[in-house]
Amino acid sequence: MVIGFDESNQQPVRFLSMEIFVNGAARQVPDNYTAAELVEALGLAGKRVAMEVNREIVPRSDYAAHCLQPADKVEVVHAIGGG
Repeated sequence: MVIGFDESNQQPVRFLSMEIFVNGAARQVPDNYTAAELVEALGLAGKRVAMEVNREIVPRSDYAAHCLQPADKVEVVHAIGGG
């Protein structure tokens, strides 16, 4: 992982350094990017979601510890209420 500093506020910043595929679309993310970070970036935090990485279900309880790898194929779905 490459770390630099945001010159405006001197906060550490992770640079984009690997490509994964999310629901078929390429996405650049930092090394050591977790499933939890992806859910947050997709605006789905706190929602009912299911995630599959390389055709394997990732339990929600593992999202924070599950680090994505270069070229991972991730499928994310979320429940939408209706009636």
